[in-house]
Amino acid sequence: MRILVVTQHFWPENFRINDIVEGFVQDGLDVDVLCGLPNYPKGEWFPGYSADGPFEETYKGAHIFRAREIPRKGNTGKTIFLNYVSWPLYAAGALNRLPGGYDAVFCFNTSPVLMCWPAIKYAKKHKIPFTNYVLDLWPENLYSVLPVKNSFMRWVAQTVSDSLYKRADRLIAMSVPLQKRLIARTGKPEKDVAVISQYCEDFYAVPCHDPELEARFSGRFNLVFTGTFTPAQSLDMVLRAVLDARAAGAENLHLLLVGDGMSRESLQALAEELHAGDAVTFYGSVPAEKVPSFTTLADALLISLSDSPDLGLTVPGKLASYMAAGKPVVASMNGAGYEAVKESGGGLVSPACDQAALAANLLALYRMAPEGRAALGAKAKAYYEAHYRRTELLRRLESFTLRGE
Repeated sequence: MRILVVTQHFWPENFRINDIVEGFVQDGLDVDVLCGLPNYPKGEWFPGYSADGPFEETYKGAHIFRAREIPRKGNTGKTIFLNYVSWPLYAAGALNRLPGGYDAVFCFNTSPVLMCWPAIKYAKKHKIPFTNYVLDLWPENLYSVLPVKNSFMRWVAQTVSDSLYKRADRLIAMSVPLQKRLIARTGKPEKDVAVISQYCEDFYAVPCHDPELEARFSGRFNLVFTGTFTPAQSLDMVLRAVLDARAAGAENLHLLLVGDGMSRESLQALAEELHAGDAVTFYGSVPAEKVPSFTTLADALLISLSDSPDLGLTVPGKLASYMAAGKPVVASMNGAGYEAVKESGGGLVSPACDQAALAANLLALYRMAPEGRAALGAKAKAYYEAHYRRTELLRRLESFTLRGE
């Protein structure tokens, strides 16, 4: 079986589609990937890449075809918009470079929703099924990053998003609430909108001790966040809650931010304004394989989302990797993610953007006996084992994409 994977973001950028493609190949599929030139999240070309390519590579047995894009340099509203609209246009022009012979097309549809357009175009022309894995619901996710106020522009965004979702033959949602929303918006029957959670790579479940890192951050209660910094994560509120908890008695509470993104500069400015001092460390981005070094040294793992009912429809992919690490999860969010943490019993949860409630949970966890925190971590690990294992969820992705089962 041959499958075309369409995704603007791909290796060496750090997205789960990298592992999905590797899994497809391991399971015997012949995989081609149509993607962009790596520049996420800073908007700067990765070493070895430029606007002039390279445009063809291989990755773990898959053949990669890259299309040009305008990089999101500076992460301003203008550059993000140009990045969002440029890649689908370039990618559509690159479709004639593909060798063809595919049995199905699969899109790993993070933002923007526009990245699925070349997939739709190819699938319709060649009369093969197209499955869209909806990771970021549009236009709702757009508004969490870019505050679009113009009513006409919002109408355009809604109309375009609905049209693209309707044109997919099959949709994959990460949660039942998202499944219901997609069914309502597209009119598709339930059998064509599957619920498949994001899994995490197996290496997240393996402890990784880094003596140098552990020595650097020893003597503190390390609250670790890994991932992208955008307004959707409400990390400004998190920083304030950490400072509140420290003032209330959690003197050694330390927020360790591992990652990067459009909100980094504003967060660093806020930390300076609040005189956060050693309460927070901006570590920077690391390869996915390095993340377990940070989750292993963590006393607790933080996940947060802004107060948007639409963001509550999805369960962030990082929740699976957090639970796999077997550490307590501190969650500040609404909806499906909130319910997953609560159901697992593997951490403490509070409503999105509730600074006081988050600070109270941080203080409670800080004061908890080590045995109590270990018990929370064990429950989180058990939930991962039951719900987020790679083998089963990858099998379901393959089966639904190729056969609609």
